[in-house]
Amino acid sequence: MTAADVLGIRHVAEGDAAELAELLNAIIAQGGTTALEQPFTPEGLAQAHLTGPSVYCCFVAVDPKTGRIEGFQTLGHSSSLTEGIGDIATFTRIDGKQRGIGTALFAITRAWARDRGLTAINATIRVDNEGGLAFYDKQGFIDHDVSKAVPLQTGTLIDRVHKRYAL
Repeated sequence: MTAADVLGIRHVAEGDAAELAELLNAIIAQGGTTALEQPFTPEGLAQAHLTGPSVYCCFVAVDPKTGRIEGFQTLGHSSSLTEGIGDIATFTRIDGKQRGIGTALFAITRAWARDRGLTAINATIRVDNEGGLAFYDKQGFIDHDVSKAVPLQTGTLIDRVHKRYAL
């Protein structure tokens, strides 16, 4: 049984912003994985990653028993990428188990992107985020480029790996 069999995957809704901000802010506070360093208000998250003008799509995975959102995946336009390439980010609850949530979300996001004529999906992952690197490798992303020594707010320099998935 996969996550897709036990979780509901749907488009993000306007009313999801507060719960998703809480989910993402917990990841940011924990540190060590996401390149995002500042917490989001629900409105700021909606604008940047859920429903704003640069967002192609965003899907959420919902536990049908509890109604709790277990993760989300957003695909957006980035001015640093060629037209037709979406920029993906995947977030799941830090208290959740590895249940295939990201894989279930990616199946829907990938199909959505193909249906809309995108040519590729980019993922940018901190080099110290072993789980994130492994997740995107598992989905079939290949290394495309590396941004060397990108500073965190603390001044720590961390490389970013850019991976691509050809549609």
